[in-house]
Amino acid sequence: MKKLLAIGEALIDFTPEETGMSLCDVPGFMPNVGGAPANVSAAYALLGGNSAMITQVGEDPFGDKIVNKLKDVGVDVSYILRSHEAKTSLAFVALKEDGERDFSFFRNPGADMLFDSSQLKEEWFRDCFALHFCSVSLGDFPMKETHKTAIEFARKSGALINFDPNLRFNLWDDAEALKKTVIDFIPLADIVKISDEEISFITDEDDPYEGIKKLFVGNVKMVIYTKGGKGAEAHTKSASATVPGNGIPALDSTGAGDAFIGSFLFMLSKKEKNSDNIADMTSEELEECLAFSNKYCKWSIQRYGAIESYATYDEIIKYASEDRQKEV
Repeated sequence: MKKLLAIGEALIDFTPEETGMSLCDVPGFMPNVGGAPANVSAAYALLGGNSAMITQVGEDPFGDKIVNKLKDVGVDVSYILRSHEAKTSLAFVALKEDGERDFSFFRNPGADMLFDSSQLKEEWFRDCFALHFCSVSLGDFPMKETHKTAIEFARKSGALINFDPNLRFNLWDDAEALKKTVIDFIPLADIVKISDEEISFITDEDDPYEGIKKLFVGNVKMVIYTKGGKGAEAHTKSASATVPGNGIPALDSTGAGDAFIGSFLFMLSKKEKNSDNIADMTSEELEECLAFSNKYCKWSIQRYGAIESYATYDEIIKYASEDRQKEV
């Protein structure tokens, strides 16, 4: 199986020891490895795929924790650089009563932000299945240009480019600057994954389906539209598919979107999809991928944490089988 590369932030999520309260009321936190691209690389690896993380962490114990955790779950950590100039990024998370999250980031700057494009190696992208990235690392700092170079290298190697905006407004001084940056990067991707909480802001459309149409620009061949508890959809210009929600409340939604796209990319790889043929996927193929990812998310949201909540391939197949028996 070809390699999935994920680029961007790898950080420490300080998750709350108690839930159902605001961030300022949490009495204590537990450190866990996180960051959306890191989560995606971990989900992909746990499912049996070949993945690697491109990022930079500090020369500190938190950087050690990230490298060790990703390595333990099977992610290639050869492209994680260490920096003396900044510390590893941190994020403090509170869980509300509905399982949704409240974030506060400490990365001013974080080591990941300072990853310079000159440090990127084109040979890392040989035999690359896909490149995954988000918007957290697209602010006005060196890592933004590194993303552009990575996309160029990935495109030259024939890899799929997947963009999950994963909006974090509190990391930007100007929401319009965030929107412009996301809009600038969308045409560079083959696949755009967007949530029901993001689509109106990014597309200026109240009707999500009008918004989805506007996302088919540049290289975009597929749009994955996730709707939280209401399910998910996948659209190409010629086919579409929908799966319903899981029908259960989320214990913890941390990393759920990353679990979804990581498992979806895993299915695309298993089906040997690439930038040349994903536009030709049938509704049945799209539905199969969505259903697998939906089940993967269902497993994740019933457990605390991000990477800690992800299943292996054998676990999720057994889980899906047990679910089908319950439905009968």
